[in-house]
Amino acid sequence: GIEAEAAMLGQPMSMLIPQVLGMRLHGKLREGMTATDLVLTVTEILRKKGVVGKFVEFFGPGIAALSLADRATIANMAPEYGATCGIFPIDAETLRYLKFSGRSADQVALVEAYAREQGLFHEASTAEAEYSDVVDLDLASVEPSVAGPKRPQDRVSLYGAKKSFEDNVASLTKPKKAEKKLTSKTNIGFAPAGNAGGEVKNGSVVIAAITSCTNTSNPSVLVAAGLVAKKAVEKGLSTKPWVKTSLAPGSKVVTEYLAEAGLTPYLDKLKFNTVGYGCTTCIGNSGPLPPAVTNAIEDGNLVVASVLSGNRNFEGRVHPEVRANYLMSPPLVVAFALAGRIDLDLENEPLGQGTDGPVFLKDIWPTTKEVADLMNKAVKPEMFTKSYGVVFEGDERWQKLSVPTGDTYVFEDHSTYIKHPPYFAGMAKTPVAVGDIKKARALAVLGDSITTDHISPAGSIKKDGPAGKYLVENGVDAKDFNSYGARRGNHEVMVRGTFANVRLKNLLAPGTEGGVTRHLPDGAPMSIFDASEIYAKEGVPLCVLAGKEYGSGSSRDWAAKGPMLLGIRFVIAESYERIHRSNLVGMGILPLQFAAGETVASLGLTGEEVFETVGLPQMLSSGFANGKTLVVRANGNGATKEIKALVRIDTPQEVAYYQHGGILHYVLRSLAA
Repeated sequence: GIEAEAAMLGQPMSMLIPQVLGMRLHGKLREGMTATDLVLTVTEILRKKGVVGKFVEFFGPGIAALSLADRATIANMAPEYGATCGIFPIDAETLRYLKFSGRSADQVALVEAYAREQGLFHEASTAEAEYSDVVDLDLASVEPSVAGPKRPQDRVSLYGAKKSFEDNVASLTKPKKAEKKLTSKTNIGFAPAGNAGGEVKNGSVVIAAITSCTNTSNPSVLVAAGLVAKKAVEKGLSTKPWVKTSLAPGSKVVTEYLAEAGLTPYLDKLKFNTVGYGCTTCIGNSGPLPPAVTNAIEDGNLVVASVLSGNRNFEGRVHPEVRANYLMSPPLVVAFALAGRIDLDLENEPLGQGTDGPVFLKDIWPTTKEVADLMNKAVKPEMFTKSYGVVFEGDERWQKLSVPTGDTYVFEDHSTYIKHPPYFAGMAKTPVAVGDIKKARALAVLGDSITTDHISPAGSIKKDGPAGKYLVENGVDAKDFNSYGARRGNHEVMVRGTFANVRLKNLLAPGTEGGVTRHLPDGAPMSIFDASEIYAKEGVPLCVLAGKEYGSGSSRDWAAKGPMLLGIRFVIAESYERIHRSNLVGMGILPLQFAAGETVASLGLTGEEVFETVGLPQMLSSGFANGKTLVVRANGNGATKEIKALVRIDTPQEVAYYQHGGILHYVLRSLAA
């Protein structure tokens, strides 16, 4: 993210002093519950509580029963529950993990001595800290869980997955014009060569991925997945032919202990083959679906599903053709790949027919003791020292790469991956005085829960979109497009992919999905990128209107860099996710917030107005001495509306960043001085 880039260049990280919410854990997880079930429960609770901009510290007697890997799974979901960070205290389990994963005795002793000296070491007798607020969770209340179909906080009981899908299928269905409506019973025949055949229909699982997040570095859930695979194979089950399966471990150590445990052959038998160790399906790198599946989805206007063990299932993130996406534990991913459907009552319906009749989930679910015993046998300290000891060496191909010399990067004009970014083009030695933003047009009017996945380019690149057309014009075949993530060093690709999410609904272009808008005042429909190009030629600054939780999700720098390159000067939203708000300031975009209770709808805004800020230079120069409420005038249909908006530049350091046009300009001028 942008904050990290600034920190690398010596800048402090600026934030308001956070509230610290304590989450007291007590009790113990019931038999068969996983770390994923727990973290999805935590995410649901904390999203409802509201922890944006806060730290969350987990404490209480329940943490003693959680392995360090389980704690890491919970902490890693902080962006999903909205916190700045999720933290656990240092305790005996921390020391055990440090020893087990190959850290030296001296380092372990230093950690313990320092933590005890600072009063940071957690023991049963430790007095509770004072928190801004406390939430309680009885670990025994955690039930088997999945989350979806499009947000991590939308947890449902595993046994409610069928109802969840059925309740959401209508809203997930792509609108079809002048075509017959298809019901959930519309079936499309699908029999790929070499398979027994089957059918793809609404609710079919077409992607099942144990994908590379902290989940897939947690031995308990990985071993559990392998045991489910082993029991399923032994009972004669196989994955359905329309399900694209994959395993992307979070570490090479995982590969070693799955092999040591004798589970790899069973995962391979069910086609959960290791595809790599980086981000895969969770960020849209699952690759294309088989043509027969794609055709079935398109011909039937179907709502199909993915199941994955990642952190994020936002709209359009996993695969452009998959409209329902559910997060779950690795063993459940295996189970749903066997079933081939998300609309299945796993409590009462079988996963499939085995050699001796129907097989239910309970028939192949491992016990907590089975998982623990196999972990103790298969996961060994030397695996960590072996893998991490050579982590920087790379394989033979890596070692043969020719490395340029010199202090500065040599950009290649013909590269479609890395181009010289334009952020400093035309930059003066001293910042230009901030003025009010005048005659601005709305590029997009958006609803609630617009994530950084909606804003930032992510996943696969569409051939007929602005980014795809750019690559084709530069001699790149569609098969070589790769993903936005791989091309994040090319601003020409990334700016064309900003707001290009296939599920984005822009209220300026009703009835559409994707990066579509209307150029104003003529109302001509076009892509958001094409409209931004026209507005730039016309000298028109741009803005975005949005609802609650604008910019939730991961801390994507391109969710701020892309809008800046599109010419967006300010955003007015009902509320922001902390990191995205900070990133907007960092790229010189003004984050404004509607007054409490006011929305785009309540103010009667259409997005067709002409907007201007009033009094911004005076507010900034006074350091907000007279408050932070700014007036934004919206002129339309012969009338003027005055919107009172809170300026969300939150710290004095951020004022300096904004006055310089962004954090990168500020840093460069500081270095030059």
